[in-house]
Amino acid sequence: MVYLAKTTRVIHICMEVNAMINSLAERISDSELEVMKVLWQSDSALSVTDIREALQKSRSWEATTIKTLVSRLVSKGAIRQEKRNVFYYSPLISEREYNSWATRELIERLYNGSAKNMIAALVDSESLTQSDISELREMFRVEE
Repeated sequence: MVYLAKTTRVIHICMEVNAMINSLAERISDSELEVMKVLWQSDSALSVTDIREALQKSRSWEATTIKTLVSRLVSKGAIRQEKRNVFYYSPLISEREYNSWATRELIERLYNGSAKNMIAALVDSESLTQSDISELREMFRVEE
C-alpha cells in the first residue's frame, strides 16, 4: 500500500512538472529563446555581458535589451540568477524539454496531432535527404 501511495505521488509530481514546462515554454518569446539558446550552449552560468558577447554575432541588441530579456526569463521561471560580483544566469528548463514541447505543439497545431502526417509532409516536400530517411527507418525499426 505504501508503494502504491509513493508511486501515485511520483506520477502526480511528474504531471505537475510537465504542466509547468508546458506553461513556461509557451510563454517564451522568440527573442527570449535566443537568450535561452546561448545559456543552453554554455557549460556554466553566464553574465549579461557574456550573453551579449555570444549574441553579437547574430544580433545587434543593446545591453539594455538583453537585460530586459533576461529579467523576463527570470520572472517567468525559465532561468535562475545567482549573485556573485555581478548576476550570473543559467537555465531552469533544458533545451531537450523545450524542444519536446515545441515539437508537440507544432504537430498539434499544423498536423492535428499526427506525427505520421508531419513525417509524410517532410517526405513530400523533399526536405529529407536519403540519409535522413534511412536514419528514420532505423529509428522506427521494431524488433519482433
